[in-house]
Amino acid sequence: MPRVSEEHLERRRRQIIDAARACFIRNGLYETSMQDIFAEANLSAGAVYRYFKSKSEIVDEIVTEGGGELQKALSALVNTDPPPDPDRLCLAMCQRITELARGNGPARLAIQAWAMAAHDGRLAAKVRQTMMTSRDHWVTYVRRLAETGRLPADIDADAAGRVLFGLFPGFILQHLLLGDAEPEEFAAGVRALFPVTAFTGVPTTAATTA
Repeated sequence: MPRVSEEHLERRRRQIIDAARACFIRNGLYETSMQDIFAEANLSAGAVYRYFKSKSEIVDEIVTEGGGELQKALSALVNTDPPPDPDRLCLAMCQRITELARGNGPARLAIQAWAMAAHDGRLAAKVRQTMMTSRDHWVTYVRRLAETGRLPADIDADAAGRVLFGLFPGFILQHLLLGDAEPEEFAAGVRALFPVTAFTGVPTTAATTA
């Protein structure tokens, strides 16, 4: 029997993940059965179970993959020299989220995954790790702003990083559920709350006239 190539194995694995994600988005995580995934992927049960032992394993993979895409984008931006202003970082991250929320993109499942994680210990561990890693990136970002003199040196980076991190689940909720949140609008809001002058040591208008 000819040996199956790594490329073939990866294509088949990708086929299963894409089929499962389409089912989850269309029918919901709970309502989708393994039989639905077999049919969507046009594969036998044996072919799917060769790669994933259960629906939970497929969900874990999709959550890890989607979170990894966002973390990769955030890490690259945070480690840019010099780090971007908050509004520019917000714009770039919100744009990436909207890209991942198009069609059958992984961000479309974020809200369902959070809800499922509330009472699924296995998934909760995956979601928690993804969120904590992202939050750590935001803490690093605040520290880098402080190191470059754009925030006070004694700022509580952990507290500030948690606040900035919290903006993005909020953007996902509004973008997916309300349908009226756009990257440019969010960036403008961040710019209004955190004007560039607040990150350069130059007094703001309010502070000057007080």
